[in-house]
Amino acid sequence: MTSNTVSATPGAPESDTAPGRAGLRGHPWLTLLAVALGVVMVTLDGTIVAIANPAIQKDLGASLAEVQWITNGYLLALAVALITAGKIGDRFGHRQTFLTGIIGFAATSGVIGLSEGVTTVIAFRVLQGLFGALLMPAALGLLRATFPAEKLNMAIGVWGAVIGASTAAGPIVGGLLVEHVNWESVFFVNVPVGLLAVLLCLAILVDHRAENAPGSFDVPGVVLLSGAMFFLVWAIIKAPEWGWGDNATVWSLVIAAVTLLAFLVWETVSGEPLLPLRLFRSVPLSAGTVLMVLMAFGFMGGLFFVTFYLQNVHGMSPVDSGLHMLPLTAMMIVASPVAGGLITKVGPRLPMVGAMLVTAVAMFGLSTLERGTGALEMSLWFGLLGLGLAPVMVGATEVIVGNAPLEHAGVAGGLQQAAMQVGGSLGTAVLGAVMASRVHETLPVKWAEAQLPPLPPQDAERLGKAAELGIAPPAPDGTPAQAAEAMARAVHGSFLSGLGLAFTLAGIVAVLAAGVALFTKGGQHDTAPSVHV
Repeated sequence: MTSNTVSATPGAPESDTAPGRAGLRGHPWLTLLAVALGVVMVTLDGTIVAIANPAIQKDLGASLAEVQWITNGYLLALAVALITAGKIGDRFGHRQTFLTGIIGFAATSGVIGLSEGVTTVIAFRVLQGLFGALLMPAALGLLRATFPAEKLNMAIGVWGAVIGASTAAGPIVGGLLVEHVNWESVFFVNVPVGLLAVLLCLAILVDHRAENAPGSFDVPGVVLLSGAMFFLVWAIIKAPEWGWGDNATVWSLVIAAVTLLAFLVWETVSGEPLLPLRLFRSVPLSAGTVLMVLMAFGFMGGLFFVTFYLQNVHGMSPVDSGLHMLPLTAMMIVASPVAGGLITKVGPRLPMVGAMLVTAVAMFGLSTLERGTGALEMSLWFGLLGLGLAPVMVGATEVIVGNAPLEHAGVAGGLQQAAMQVGGSLGTAVLGAVMASRVHETLPVKWAEAQLPPLPPQDAERLGKAAELGIAPPAPDGTPAQAAEAMARAVHGSFLSGLGLAFTLAGIVAVLAAGVALFTKGGQHDTAPSVHV
């Protein structure tokens, strides 16, 4: 393999600066196609597996805790490794890193589909998360280096639309596969997709590297940051089970804080730091990172409970609930490229401020959902939410990646994705705790208002746990229909009270995020030379 220095502006297509190259190689929009196909596997997997979990539990005889770790193990590995994976791309090349991620992700998916025990599934889900972490920052690094500055926002807009569409399509695709094939097919589907993505990447992708790309690897920094991220995300995942005031939660957060402080101190003296702290001298980059955390907090935290509302309160199937959320998906698909073009013209600040305010309105609207809310009203709020989220997904990504020097594009991509993962995990945990507290507070009141007989403490506790998910357990045999309906109303009423509070808090967070967006601005797109390998 030979290396040739190309004195080109980063972000300019190399086909313009390297004569004699074939038309497919390095073409910006074909690069986006190849990158998007690989990213679809990761984002689709984030939601598609949740639909398969009940079938996995039944087939493999797994416990509830084991089923939870099928998801948690994947998310934990993904969150811990993202920034390090971005650095790997900056150091060894985004093309090679992206290809490694695709091959590993597809291979682990195939092994999971062949697994006969839940322990094997969990182990390879962790590996899958590590390979997924390689994909996401490398994808942004490739887009950052391939597209000219005036088209980068549009490219990120299309990229954001792909992420939004594949994330929202997960429940629909997963439901169809589990219902009509089997749970293994949820994982096997990644194998042909991965193979096609590899072929496209080999034919199209060109490896761009900054001339001053890092020449060594900060191993102590990797260990310290990975430890800090592990204990932080671990505490967030386990807090709903342990309790936020429990010693295990508190100590996990303390260890995370101490390890993070040690990491920050080390980075100030390291010759080749994993995460150069000078990046955060950029106020827009710092604001974009905080904005991504807040956006994911409200979006992922709030939407986590929507599926329970649709399936347990309205009694929809997984496929039907996914179809009812299509306005959100459709609006993100349409609005993301449009937002990219608008941000190119006027900059990210005003579109993102307006978008977060629209998101807040949608969140406050979703806080009014009731048992009898119709499809039209739900569609209005879901569509408005998609309209608000699209410019933020595009703009915040461009702000973070665009304001970082080209030699740190991968790290910036990892930072963007890590902020989203931490924000989403934190939103799910915090809003879940708030919702559970409201449910347990209001359920006895609504039960008494319905003039239902008091329950024994053990039965009341079980009913409260079910109510947290909007589940109204079947009434005992012989219960009059009127009493059974009163029980369901009490359970659903307490769930909706918690749901309303969760979405109200998510709306408040969205308003705060609009304030943070005021400190953002477009990337500078430095003009340091690049290297084509």
